[in-house]
Amino acid sequence: MRVALDTNRYVDLCKGVEEPVRIVATAEAVFLPFVVVAELRAGFALGRRGVENERVLRRFLLKDGVQVLFADDQTTHHYASIYRQLRNHGTPIPTNDIWVSALVLQHNLVLHDRDRHFDRLPQIVRV
Repeated sequence: MRVALDTNRYVDLCKGVEEPVRIVATAEAVFLPFVVVAELRAGFALGRRGVENERVLRRFLLKDGVQVLFADDQTTHHYASIYRQLRNHGTPIPTNDIWVSALVLQHNLVLHDRDRHFDRLPQIVRV
């Protein structure tokens, strides 16, 4: 399985929560969307353990099979489609999660998250 981690699941992974630890250990590849990395670093900037958390993140990103996903022109088309869908149904979700969803769709990934608002996007495969 090729899996993208949402911010909360990366944090769970770092805390040793069983489900994300198992999923990451058995995944063919693990992806962190760029907005997840940005959200993590924003949290590090506000926290007391920023340097340590940054070190852990960098170590994680250097592991084989782990990479950051960046947006490109194709991503913006997925973003626009998701945005239109959510707006037409009157079910908005946070902007960063639209980016995560767009990248997941673009790269045919499975999303590992724990946010109920992703339920509004049935085209997103989740674990």
